[in-house]
This record gives sequence, structure tokens and C-alpha cells, in this order.
Amino acid sequence: MDHKLKYNKPSRKKETFPVGAGLNKYLVKYNRATTLPIQYEDLERYESALPLLDMEGKDTLWETVYFSAQDVDETYLALTKIYAILKTDGNTTVLEHLSVDRVDYCTFGNSKPFRIRIINRLNDNYDHFYVKKTDTSRIYGLELESLLSPNAVMYLVDRNTLIEEHIAGLPGDYFMKHHLMDTSNFNQIRIAKEFVKFNERCFVRLLGDMRSYNYVVDITPDIEGNQYRMRAIDFDQQSYEGWKSFYLPQYFKENNPIIFLGIQHMSKETVEQYQLEERSLIAARVKAQRSQVVSLFRILQKDRISKPEKVERLRAELAYHHKNGRFYDCKTMGEIVLTNLSLLIKKDFKQSLELLTQNKD
Repeated sequence: MDHKLKYNKPSRKKETFPVGAGLNKYLVKYNRATTLPIQYEDLERYESALPLLDMEGKDTLWETVYFSAQDVDETYLALTKIYAILKTDGNTTVLEHLSVDRVDYCTFGNSKPFRIRIINRLNDNYDHFYVKKTDTSRIYGLELESLLSPNAVMYLVDRNTLIEEHIAGLPGDYFMKHHLMDTSNFNQIRIAKEFVKFNERCFVRLLGDMRSYNYVVDITPDIEGNQYRMRAIDFDQQSYEGWKSFYLPQYFKENNPIIFLGIQHMSKETVEQYQLEERSLIAARVKAQRSQVVSLFRILQKDRISKPEKVERLRAELAYHHKNGRFYDCKTMGEIVLTNLSLLIKKDFKQSLELLTQNKD
């Protein structure tokens, strides 16, 4: 079985879009906007860097960066203050117990993030957060994750700087390599079920590029076996590309090991049941937070977060997929996402079961 599709590759260089007045007003209203003691470009003034290796001595594609003697104290103090803003609503009494253990920088990908490792000196416990360049589509991705998924996401915006909390879990590629097959059939069924639900969430809100290294698997021990949840950690490709398959994790070959579990363990009827469950939960979240969802989409429909040719292609593909001409009236990616969501709420949302339930042959 070949899962390779012609249109599964993202643009070589994703265009970024500045935050407009409407989105900025929304961020202020819902406490996402703040004033930070340091900006992304300040961290770019590091003095030197060394490759960061994993426990097996392999290159992680991250570099540990070092600041000059004149800048390091001020920079580290500002970063601990940001952590306090993110975690304790700015309560600075925690600062005396916190310190920056390491600052890492990744040149791979669009966001080129700095990852800050914070240590609590009282118990040597550590946590991380990320400093990235602000991008409108990334912000919409984070906000839709908070509103439409079971996962709350904490992030903050100040001008050209975006702060994101660390999302805990095993990277999907690592999980598949080291844990996927070394577990019971019962847990494998649970993993396959969660992938169906994750696949559905991504397609409903059009979050793209969910290859195995762009999400984590959160494992919770339960009375019988484990509970699993797949969580996106990369929101750069929120409604940017123009191909329907790009928004369906089932089509990426990197996810094949879990796809094969679904083929092995689930019938067509079972997959449809899990899809319906997830759609119902998304619809319930929309209704519970209707005012905020309406506020967000009022702005998103007008914002430019992609290119016209990508909008034109995606609306045509979704119109064909759903057999619904409403998509041809969409002029922006925001309108396409809203139409997708409207179909779900009206229980007229369609989804392909291919790959998830086909025979191995």
C-alpha cells in the first residue's frame, strides 16, 4: 500500500503575516496580549552556539546558544520573568527559586524558535517554553486549538514576539519507533482510536502538516492499560496550503505505523463511530464558547493568512470532497474554515475512510 501523494509537501518557505488591528484587539480582550521584558530579536544577539546532541550522541538540529558576559544576566532575568508571566500571571515571588538552565535555538522549520529551559532550584524540576517570531496563521492555529480541541494552550503575544508553553508528551516519531508495538493489543486499539480522533480534529479546523514529528503523544496510566492523546505542537500550517490531503494526518507516510494499526484493529463502522464522537465534541465546544468563537471568526474571515491561489485550490477540493458548492463562495482561508465548521455543526460533514480501514493488500 502506497500512501505517498503528489501534493503532501508544504511550501519550501512559508510566508508569514503580521498581526492586524482586528486580531490584536481580540488578543487584548482575551488576555493573550502582554508586555514582555525581552523580544525575539534580542535573543538573536547570542555570541556563540554549540550543536545539541541527544542521549545517543545524535544531532537534534538544535543548538545551545551562549550570550556575552555583559548580556547574560539581564537576558536570563528577563526570561525568568516571562516564565512567571506565562505560568503565574506575573507573580514575581517565584523568581527567587527559578533560573535559566539553557537556551536552545532551532534553525529548522519556519518559526526558528528559541527553547528556554527553566530550573526550579528548590527541587531541580525543570520546564520549558518557546520564544518565536509572531505569525498570524500560527496565532490562529494556537487559538483554534484552545477553542476546538480538548487541549488548552497557553501563549502570549507582544508585537513581533510569540511565547508558547511547552506541550508535554513523546514526539510522535519517537513514540512509534520505541513504544508503538511494544504494548498490548488493547493499548494498540486505544492508540488507533486516538489517531482517528486526532485526524478528525485536524481536518475540521484545517490544521496541516501533522507528520509524526509535529505532534506528541500524551500517555496517562489508567486502571486497565493507558489512555493516549495526540496533541499538535506545530501550528505554522494553520489553513495555509491549498491541498485537502495536507490537512489529513492519515495521508502522511510518517504516520503509517499507526495507520496500519487502524487497518488491523478497526472496522469501517468503528472508525465512523469515533469520527462522529469527535465531531460531536467539537460541536459542543463551539456551542459552549459561542461568543468567543464568533469573535474569532469575525476577524479570521477577513484576515489574509494564505495566498489567493492556495485559497482557490482548497475551496475547490473541499467543495468536491463535501459535494457542497458553498465553498466556492469562500474568498479567504478563514471563510473556508468557517464553512467546514458550519457543515460539522449541521451534521453534514463528510470524511473519507480510505487508508484508515482499507485492507493491507
